[in-house]
Amino acid sequence: MKKILIRPLVTEKMTNLTEKENKYGFIVQLDANKIEIAKSIKSKFNVDVVSVNTIRNSGKTKTQFTKKGRFSGKTPRYKKAIITLKEGQTIDLFGEV
Repeated sequence: MKKILIRPLVTEKMTNLTEKENKYGFIVQLDANKIEIAKSIKSKFNVDVVSVNTIRNSGKTKTQFTKKGRFSGKTPRYKKAIITLKEGQTIDLFGEV
């Protein structure tokens, strides 16, 4: 089985969604679908998933101007998944830190 979840998405916006609406964010593999993401969350954290929303972000071209010339590169593509859990269930992302 391939690794679908890459890392949790910890931002100010996701923290607010977690506290108010019981939604959690994760960076996932680009080729993962909603069914695979839901199964992975259920097996890893032992919770019931109500819905999965996905967002694909394309890499952007960045240009840096230096004394030696102009350098171009791209930022990596990634996919975010917003998971809504059943009422009363939570995911402990950081354990006992």
